[in-house]
Amino acid sequence: MRDRWERPLPRRFYKRVTVEETADGFAVSLDGKLAKTPLKHPLLLPTRPLAEAVAAEWAAQEEKIDPFAMPIMGYCNAAIDRVRPDPRAVITLIAETANHELLCYRAEGPEELARKQNAAWNPLLDWAAERLKVAFNVTSGIMPVAQAPALRPALMLAYGRFSDFALAALAGMAQLTGSAVLPLAVAEGRIAPEDAFAAAHLEERWNIDRWGEDAEAAARLDQRRTEFLAAARLLALVG
Repeated sequence: MRDRWERPLPRRFYKRVTVEETADGFAVSLDGKLAKTPLKHPLLLPTRPLAEAVAAEWAAQEEKIDPFAMPIMGYCNAAIDRVRPDPRAVITLIAETANHELLCYRAEGPEELARKQNAAWNPLLDWAAERLKVAFNVTSGIMPVAQAPALRPALMLAYGRFSDFALAALAGMAQLTGSAVLPLAVAEGRIAPEDAFAAAHLEERWNIDRWGEDAEAAARLDQRRTEFLAAARLLALVG
């Protein structure tokens, strides 16, 4: 999850936010000037629904512009500035998440937690193994478990079909969950985004139910959920 900026937030400098169709895509206009990415590339989006979602985030800003309140915009910036120049590097980064795939590491105890993990995660790994034609190796505890050499190229192929914008969202989801399986499962309709986030944070929720909720930890978890669901929404908006 991104850390909040320590420097003061910039003041809102615009009054009107609109979406404009151009020859190269859909643009968000701030008082008639087209918005740009942090690297000064034109913020041109592939679909009108995505542009309208980004415009809504700009319009919702009040006196200050808070990037944490604009997660879809953040993913779009990443798609243009970071993914588009080298999509293969991003695909590789996602695929390498499988080297320490969350769903492959089960709790040694308590038994109740391990049962919950097995119930939630085994069907997802079974689906992924069938989808990728590669079995996953599962272990208990935190000691590393090696995966089959064929897993990385299979994931590279699976993720290679996605657009720059989808890859930005999927990379964010992989980072937020520590899983290469969950983003693919969401993208291909195997699991709903809310359920995927819950599966990724099953142990945190189990600890909260058992020991109570810490305010700071709850705030961090809520921010991660916001970013994860924003990524999933972007996937739906790009089609």
